[in-house]
Amino acid sequence: MISLDYKLNFQPEKADQIPQLHARVAERMYNLFTSNGGLYIKIGQAIGANSPLLPRPIQDKFARLFDDAPQIPYSDILSVFRSEFGRPPEGPDGIFDVFEEEAIASASVAQVHRAKLKSGEWVAVKIQKPDVTKQIEWDLGAFRMVMWIFENWMFDLPVYFAVDFINSHLRQELDFVQEAQNARVTAQFIAAEPRLAGKVHIPKVYPEYSTNKVLTAEWIDGVRLSDRVAIRRLMGEENQPAVASSSSIHPSLEGVCLKGGVKSIMQTMVELFSAQMFSWGWVHCDPHPGNIIVRPDPSNSRYPQLVLLDHGLYVRVNESFRREYAALWRGLLAGDWDAIERVATLWGIGTPDLFASATLMQPVRYGKKGKVGNGNGPVEALNQYEQSVRMKAKLKRFLLDTDKMPKELIFLGRNMRIVQGNNQVLGSPVNRIKITGYWASASLTTSTHLTWTERAKEYWHYLVFRGVMLSIDLVFWTSKVRQWVRHMSGKSSVGFEDELERTMRGFAKSTFGIDVAPGAFEG
Repeated sequence: MISLDYKLNFQPEKADQIPQLHARVAERMYNLFTSNGGLYIKIGQAIGANSPLLPRPIQDKFARLFDDAPQIPYSDILSVFRSEFGRPPEGPDGIFDVFEEEAIASASVAQVHRAKLKSGEWVAVKIQKPDVTKQIEWDLGAFRMVMWIFENWMFDLPVYFAVDFINSHLRQELDFVQEAQNARVTAQFIAAEPRLAGKVHIPKVYPEYSTNKVLTAEWIDGVRLSDRVAIRRLMGEENQPAVASSSSIHPSLEGVCLKGGVKSIMQTMVELFSAQMFSWGWVHCDPHPGNIIVRPDPSNSRYPQLVLLDHGLYVRVNESFRREYAALWRGLLAGDWDAIERVATLWGIGTPDLFASATLMQPVRYGKKGKVGNGNGPVEALNQYEQSVRMKAKLKRFLLDTDKMPKELIFLGRNMRIVQGNNQVLGSPVNRIKITGYWASASLTTSTHLTWTERAKEYWHYLVFRGVMLSIDLVFWTSKVRQWVRHMSGKSSVGFEDELERTMRGFAKSTFGIDVAPGAFEG
């Protein structure tokens, strides 16, 4: 129905009706995903994570797919638990001393219950929803078919190349034994990194109480990053009481005021995900605010500690990709167009300027070939059909050779957008671009298999890069001063990330004709 609607109505003579066409499609796709649930929600979220590239009605509709999913009845949970352990969760022959029947969180593929071990420790028990396993292959098959139709019949866009990669990782997300292993690997990386050890915690997994469909981990009392008011109270930056309907501070944290402010939280977060991308090659791909808890550091209760949850979706990248990605970031921030073009060519990307803008999430208009969009005329002069045709042509030039393009970029881009959003909603307390750039440049000096001469050259580039970063600092602090002045004068203030979003929205409108919704880049 969706494909037929586009085939019949996406026509030059119906240009004035295209907004209504997008609205109809958005409604049908949303209803399709929510009525089927399970992996359909995950697939919809994957589309929603790239919503700034989509028509405005789809942006608005798909944002709702990130809301909590409805809980399933306890009888269904009991059935899954018995099939996995052969015993009920509680009772005389139960696994736990206490098992709370009402879930404390529910997502697309699982929900979480609080329980107490017979040894006294409280734990979080994540249980997979039964329908997910039954329909996984049907869901992934439907996704494959839809992507084929999009590429070959409907939009003529190169999207099918990513299907196998995405399907493989979605399957892994349903394997809770693999998730437990992911958590252990991440904990080992953090413990070995002096800049993060103690600042970040991965909840302990109890393998004896875990299976492919049930994951039992240490219970953590703290404040989710998604509760902005409570986070600011915890960090001593909000004096008024939180609204009861949105705040969830644990009684043990009432009155607690940690040092460092929200800046210390975001500093640790950006460093954590920079380390994952540029040092470890092991990237958590779903760092949305609900998956991050802030609590007092058990070893020093005056300072905050980040707790990272939900380790089902990771991407591992090899050293060659890490070096290329780090070189790209260094080139972007140092204005080295040759480095950017070299990486873009290696990855089969035909428009390095658009690629640079997508990576930094700010407009990049420089280079040997002039400004983005030159020679095509103002997009505002085009009707809806002409704007859509131009956007499709630009995207096809962007994805010039999909065989060369690293599929990992799909999930790394998602990670970067969510981390940017996390910084943005807290008022941009840190210069995310500068921190990420430092980690990228520094990682090139520690790469293995470098000769002495190559390593010395990388250290020289790093020193030069630190000098270049002074200009980035100047822009950031100018933004912070402007934000402070507006706040002191009683006006609404915007942070550095808000300014980046505003320029990206203007860039998307002028380059593609896309009307990006406010907050589309938030986590």
